[in-house]
Amino acid sequence: MDDDKLKLHEVVAIRKGVKTRTYSELTELHKKAQKADLYAGMTRTYTPKDDDGETFPPEDKKVQLAADEVLKKVRKLRSDYFDIEATQGYGNLEARGEVKVDGEVILGDVPVTLLIFLEKELNDLRTFVDAMPSLDEAKTWHEDPNSRVFRSETAVTHKTKKVQRPIVLYDAVIKDDHAIPAQTQLITEDVVIGHWHTTYLSGALPQPKKEALLERIDTLRNAVKRARSRANDREVERKELAGAVFRYLFKE
Repeated sequence: MDDDKLKLHEVVAIRKGVKTRTYSELTELHKKAQKADLYAGMTRTYTPKDDDGETFPPEDKKVQLAADEVLKKVRKLRSDYFDIEATQGYGNLEARGEVKVDGEVILGDVPVTLLIFLEKELNDLRTFVDAMPSLDEAKTWHEDPNSRVFRSETAVTHKTKKVQRPIVLYDAVIKDDHAIPAQTQLITEDVVIGHWHTTYLSGALPQPKKEALLERIDTLRNAVKRARSRANDREVERKELAGAVFRYLFKE
């Protein structure tokens, strides 16, 4: 919104378009963000056991989603909608309240209808974050500062090949002046021919970070519930609250 003040009916019309656009894009992102496979990557190379051993090309799978980038896009999509709702809410209602967490005022003078809206949005955001995959705790992960993904410690596994070799069942003998040849049989053995060196990649959230974010959402949601009030005014000024909300939720 370019003007500092708008008529309330203008805010309602703008809000409808912003809501439709942002929810459509967020729905598509939500579907992708739940697919653990999109966060997973892998790279591995092969070293033959012997210099003349069989070789295999390296393998890799790129990480298609990184949790921080997903959350950054969520923040961008919701910011416009939060702010237009703020403008309408402040214009509609008179009663206001402060959203406080541990004595800190996160949002001040917030109308009741906007607080109800925030409560619903925080419920939806919690569902979104809770559905996102977290790092496999069975692996040891290290953050890669250059790619915003995590790398596991490299695991070494054997590469085997089935090889046939003969064994002697009965040795050759001479019986009654006749030579009886030896009897042999082919057996198959698994022989180590090299090693795979595998490093797993992931763009998922570390479990402690996910739990801390969910806890902050719960804390803010409870504060919003306690701060409901209302207000009413026909001519409304532009209001912004998305910045304060997301600075709190996604603080490092």
